[in-house]
Amino acid sequence: MRISVESILSLLAQGVSHEELLGDYPELEPEDILACTAYAHAVVAGDTLAAVRVGKS
Repeated sequence: MRISVESILSLLAQGVSHEELLGDYPELEPEDILACTAYAHAVVAGDTLAAVRVGKS
């Protein structure tokens, strides 16, 4: 099963916690949620997707 970036961001915007997301979607990893927020940041900032980094650099 796949969950879209849009869905994850929508759930986060509605106040769903990372823990709730991970519980409701056991196939997700914490890094997946971070990747979604990094992607959203890149889109808003006008960065290229190549600039997206997840975790500590």
